[in-house]
Amino acid sequence: MRDPYGDDVLADPRAHRRVVPTVTVTRGLVVEADGGFVGSVVGCTAREVVLRDRRGRERRFALEPGLFRVDDTQVKLVAPSRPAAPPTAAPVSNSGSVAVPDAPARVARSSRILVEGVHDAELVEQVWGHDLRVEGVVVEVLHGADDLDAVVRAFAPGPQRRLGVLLDHLVGGTKESRIATTVRHPHVLVTGHPFVDVWQAVRPEVIGIDAWPEVPHGEPWKEGVARRLGFPDHHEVWRRIRTSVTTWRDLDRSLIRAVEELIDFVTEPPTS
Repeated sequence: MRDPYGDDVLADPRAHRRVVPTVTVTRGLVVEADGGFVGSVVGCTAREVVLRDRRGRERRFALEPGLFRVDDTQVKLVAPSRPAAPPTAAPVSNSGSVAVPDAPARVARSSRILVEGVHDAELVEQVWGHDLRVEGVVVEVLHGADDLDAVVRAFAPGPQRRLGVLLDHLVGGTKESRIATTVRHPHVLVTGHPFVDVWQAVRPEVIGIDAWPEVPHGEPWKEGVARRLGFPDHHEVWRRIRTSVTTWRDLDRSLIRAVEELIDFVTEPPTS
């Protein structure tokens, strides 16, 4: 009969835990940070690392265990014995990209990004507005995604006329996920976040609450949130959100990833 206590009852249980390798930060090391941001190291201190992606966007991340991947392996980053000096401070936009002061708005591209509602558009503008103007990308409002397939056909996407679509509640089994499956085109990209409404993609602590209220299925979500938070109407809640969100750090990483994928997609040079 097998010993139920195993071969060694005195063995250290920590010996069976998965070991996360340690990587010393070096300038130029390519790292994927929590949330999907990928960039090379351009600076490091004892507390944080500075990454710069291929579009020149810079972001700072605390050197916390488990937040990074190198060569698709989860690692713990540690500062070198003599941390590299951070790069000379450059103006940074709300999205974390390197800002281009006084840059004139580029002539609008034929490519577009579509979002479901006005609040989605205002939130994207608040965080990514600088990037969009520099890139010449226009964001337009769908006012609901029910007719997305027809909208895509009318837009007539092509190699130099790409279309990106941002949807709410893009998880398996939802109406939005079913709508997304109707759009199959090489020059169209549909991304989204898992929340019922883009409001939930704002970190709750940003507007001074512990968590977004649970609203029963069938009850209008925005009105339900307003009642449970003690606001007179949902317009007041949106005003609080709109004035509280300032940078990408105020948003859930799912929305950050979705929007940046769309910007990359619609600005990617056409292949020959």
